[in-house]
Amino acid sequence: MTAYETLLAEARDRLFAAIVGWPVEHSRSPALHGFWLRQHRIDGHYGRLPVEPTKPALETLVTFLRRTPNARGCNLTLPHKIEIMPLLDRIHPEAARIGAVNTVVKQADGALEGRNSDGFGFLAALKDGAPGWDAAAGPVVVLGAGGAARAVVASLVGAGVPELRLLNRTRSAAIELGLAFTPDDGRQIAIERWDERAAVLHGATLLVNTTSLGMKGQPPLDLDLARLPTTAVVDDIVYVPLETPLLAAARVRGNRCIDGLGMLLHQGRMGFEAWFGVEVAVSREQRHAVAADLGA
Repeated sequence: MTAYETLLAEARDRLFAAIVGWPVEHSRSPALHGFWLRQHRIDGHYGRLPVEPTKPALETLVTFLRRTPNARGCNLTLPHKIEIMPLLDRIHPEAARIGAVNTVVKQADGALEGRNSDGFGFLAALKDGAPGWDAAAGPVVVLGAGGAARAVVASLVGAGVPELRLLNRTRSAAIELGLAFTPDDGRQIAIERWDERAAVLHGATLLVNTTSLGMKGQPPLDLDLARLPTTAVVDDIVYVPLETPLLAAARVRGNRCIDGLGMLLHQGRMGFEAWFGVEVAVSREQRHAVAADLGA
């Protein structure tokens, strides 16, 4: 059976959505959406759909969503958040501003709309994990320049950070991202060199890792935290494993730490409500359930 046939067999005739990525086996989106489906007694399904990072494969995905009556849409994870955009019928203004899509919703007329809830999910998780953190208090360091980084940078600039230091292994991608979101009011996005990442931590109030480094199956993030103030918050949006080497090292130093599960939970609300028509909220019980699915 193909991945599409497997998903249809799992959904049967129920309304369904799925997480789309390459790879996608690590995703715990099925656990978080499954929690809401059970909680609200909805006869729906949320599955996994591996899609290769090629234009023909993404075109097949889009055709599948349009032509399958009970398909309501999907979430997108690495590496599809930017490449999917030209293939969709509509892009929500916020997703257009960010330049990446993590949620696709099939409209009543069958059109596919791309949305982005990553920025909302990131800020909601930051608020939960570090109550009282003040965006205006000082510099913020962001590692990465992919689709998730675009949402994180856009949300931090919108929140009012006075200085954002952006680093990526491919510096040209960081420059492009920095130019896209540099505010007009004199605040600064500084593009720093990857090999100077340890020095850039000096004086930061928040460090955010949006790269895949530290994720299960990926190399660890090699970063000396010596110059990071112990008062800084460390946020790693990776959630497999839940405790990345970066968070473990920061926790030993006394930094407040935020794992990637909170962002995952909060960003899921937009899609679920659009697909299944029920308003939902993130709860402690849901976090425990998804963490248990992670084996954490």
